[in-house]
Amino acid sequence: MICSLTEIKDKDIINVRSGENLGYADDVCLDTKNASVTGLIIYGKPRYFGIFGSREKSVISYEHIRLIGKDVILVELEKASDLFDLDKIVK
Repeated sequence: MICSLTEIKDKDIINVRSGENLGYADDVCLDTKNASVTGLIIYGKPRYFGIFGSREKSVISYEHIRLIGKDVILVELEKASDLFDLDKIVK
């Protein structure tokens, strides 16, 4: 299945271990040396209607993605530490 970033952004990301809806894929991580996608970025949800900013941006590594379907993206995360904080990776 080939899909564009626009199509991926409309899909819910569901953790198959817990059934939790993690949000939407807002962006992708690219490895420019190998020309490959390395993960999906989920922007943090606003805290208290945006008054206190937003939560951290998280990255789901490509190895945790199990299925990209028509309506959802299924990922398998055993624990919260499987999500990476994008702000810490970039800095």
